[in-house]
Amino acid sequence: MKVLHDIPVHKIFTIKNTDKELLEKWLYLMTVGRIIDEKAPNYLKQAIGWSYHAPYAGHDGIQLAIGQVFNREYDHLFPYYRDMLTNISAGLTAEEIILNGISKAADVTSGGRHMSNHIGKPEWNIHNVSSATGNHTLHAVGVARAIKYYKGKGVAISSQGESSVSEGYVYEAINGASTEELPVIFVFQDNGYGISVPKKDQTANRKVANNFIGFKNLRVIHCNGKDVFDSMNAMTEAKNWSLENQQPCILQANCIRIHSHSNSDRHDLYRNEAELGYVLESDPLLKFKRMLTRYERLTKDEIHAIEERAKEEVKLAHRSAMASPDPDPATIYDFIIPDSYPASKYPEGLHDFVGEKKKLIEGINETLKAEFRLNPDTFIWGQDIANKEKGGIFNVSKGLQQEFGPARVFNGPIAEDFITGTANGMSRYDKKIRIVVEGAEFADYFWPAMEQYVEMTHEYWRTNGKFSPNVTIRLASGGYIGGGLYHSQTTEGTLATFPGIRIVYPSFADDAAGLLRTSLRSEGPTLFLEPKALYNSPAAATPIPDDFEIPFGKARIRREGTDLSLITYGNTTHLSLKAAERLARDGYNIEVMDIRSLIPLDKEAILGSVKKTGRVLVVHEDKVFGGFGGELAGIISEEAFEYLDAPVRRVGSAFTPVGFNRILEAAILINEEKIYAAALDLLKY
Repeated sequence: MKVLHDIPVHKIFTIKNTDKELLEKWLYLMTVGRIIDEKAPNYLKQAIGWSYHAPYAGHDGIQLAIGQVFNREYDHLFPYYRDMLTNISAGLTAEEIILNGISKAADVTSGGRHMSNHIGKPEWNIHNVSSATGNHTLHAVGVARAIKYYKGKGVAISSQGESSVSEGYVYEAINGASTEELPVIFVFQDNGYGISVPKKDQTANRKVANNFIGFKNLRVIHCNGKDVFDSMNAMTEAKNWSLENQQPCILQANCIRIHSHSNSDRHDLYRNEAELGYVLESDPLLKFKRMLTRYERLTKDEIHAIEERAKEEVKLAHRSAMASPDPDPATIYDFIIPDSYPASKYPEGLHDFVGEKKKLIEGINETLKAEFRLNPDTFIWGQDIANKEKGGIFNVSKGLQQEFGPARVFNGPIAEDFITGTANGMSRYDKKIRIVVEGAEFADYFWPAMEQYVEMTHEYWRTNGKFSPNVTIRLASGGYIGGGLYHSQTTEGTLATFPGIRIVYPSFADDAAGLLRTSLRSEGPTLFLEPKALYNSPAAATPIPDDFEIPFGKARIRREGTDLSLITYGNTTHLSLKAAERLARDGYNIEVMDIRSLIPLDKEAILGSVKKTGRVLVVHEDKVFGGFGGELAGIISEEAFEYLDAPVRRVGSAFTPVGFNRILEAAILINEEKIYAAALDLLKY
């Protein structure tokens, strides 16, 4: 089915001037959509599937218009869970819609991995979005940034309900699009309810789009989303505006919700009979058919023939979808994260490489510059990251903007969600793009971006291997700087609980450089945790060969030993080495293993060390309770129990926040003395 690939700049659609062929096509699309919309709950009743269905009836005009104006060659569309007709209008078949609804393996959206009614087709730039309502606005802004940078011909279109506009990240998205002047259209389909919550409980403005009328570089358009022609004209105007001005536009479409919010909702519990009667009488599809006959554009017989053809398509689609295979449970581990860059240049590591020692901060800075020179499609942004001579609050990105320019190196607003979410979005434009973000100035400030972090971790799995954001999230982590709350915590214990992201935590300059290079050359997301207390530490300084690279999932033995294994990473690698030297003076031979890579984890090396020494002390800066060390201890206890001569022990910081006063900080954080005492106790077990 064709769509309006070339929208007319000055065309005003009316019932009288629209080609009959186009009117027939619109009626056919609307009828196919409505048949499926009404049929969907029956699949659940018959225990076939479609356990989540949000009916779109009442949104017909605006959804038809979005799909017709969308050009899959140039535009990027982010539909939400109620956008069934939008997807049909954009070209998806009835069979593809049903395959998604009943979660079949052939579902083009996700192969049954994502919720029903979350429809997309990534190969057509119709993006599969989250169940977290409205968070795809940030992705749309990110891809619009890429469209503008690469001088693309299209726009990004983000569609959502009016209640999702209450989410903070929607404000961040619109604010960012306005600031950067990006070609993105935010469509608000306003049906008056957020599930059962009336609009008046969401916002003081009757039209939520008017909350944003004070934004510069932003056009706000209102239309009747129930009316096909008003919606087509408004959507065409919005797209032309964004294309011509390279600026964002909000299109608020006034709709009605004829049915309940979803098949788990009963709208009769909060809507009275008068309202329910009104929405039925205001059915946009019935109105459209009445207009077609009233203005003698189609006869009743012609309409009936179109309806019969639509019923036949849905019937055939149903039969084909029902015969389609279910997802194979053996595939659950497929597409968790793409294969990483092999990093094979230094298969045996550094050995005795001799050269000028460089600080950890230099290793990161020089690697960033080298990779920016190598790949011109590399970008970096974050809060306070590039202004004159400043490069982040620790100056890690110093000199990048001067060399590579403000289009590739720029500041983000104080909005961690925006920084991370737009990275996800921009990476969708082309697989060659590599993005580095400072997810927050300090790791402790990253929590507002957690929803976008979670989103990023399951994109590859959720899309059945069709998309994974090529993003490196840098976070300055850990304590020992007297920073206190929000400046001295370490967060990997929480962030490592999500499959679908690599997590590295280097403790020396060479490892920081090598792992960062591998991250920037890999597909898929990486969380790059930087121990900020070591940025300028002489103890972390090492020589770094040119183009040094380290594979993920390879631990490094920093000190060979036979009596006890200290398994560690980050700041505590150095504390462990000091404790090991002290224990050596007591006559003990201690092995110190720096795992460097938390996900993937070098289990083979860890278990090999355990088998050699028979005793293990897991050491990390994080709190013992809930820390990543619990995973390490569990793996060792399960897989190397027979080699142990003593229980696996863990040592870390106190189960408190990290205090600001240096006396409190010293009492809370793990130190050399605590590691020494725990190791000595274990050696004497």
